[in-house]
Amino acid sequence: MLRSAALCALALACTFTAAQVIPSKEFHEGDTPPPPPLKLDGLVPLDMGGGTELRWGVDPGSIRIGSDRVVRYVVVGQSEGGAVNAFYEGLRCDNAVVRVYARHARDGDWVPATGGWVPLQDNSATRHSLVIARTGACIGEAANRSPDQIARDLGRSATYRFSNEAR
Repeated sequence: MLRSAALCALALACTFTAAQVIPSKEFHEGDTPPPPPLKLDGLVPLDMGGGTELRWGVDPGSIRIGSDRVVRYVVVGQSEGGAVNAFYEGLRCDNAVVRVYARHARDGDWVPATGGWVPLQDNSATRHSLVIARTGACIGEAANRSPDQIARDLGRSATYRFSNEAR
């Protein structure tokens, strides 16, 4: 009887300790830094594979990986006529969602966006974000190693990237 009580107490203590040590799977977004000034020179071009009239690129100097593991960056879509669409976005690799924090206005200011996290898959509005996730920002369900590595990978073909994952 005494042995059973001791084993029960030990099991209860282990359960309590494990509950304290196991991190919560719940996501808590950290503070989002303000978007950097828009730069149109030196963008890393995205291979969109056709189907879009815009040329898309990421400002490599804007790429950040937050303590919350959100990859934040500025992406720019330019038309042949010179029209510019720019977004300050965040990607969560762990569950394949993206969020637009701000849109660039014609007057040169960033305008805060009001939307939340949306899926990358099956969403034509996030097609450029899916390309960013697949070709540089994410490795599986985790953010890539560093902002510099993300910029390098975005500039390479997906074939090169995945044939060299063990770098």
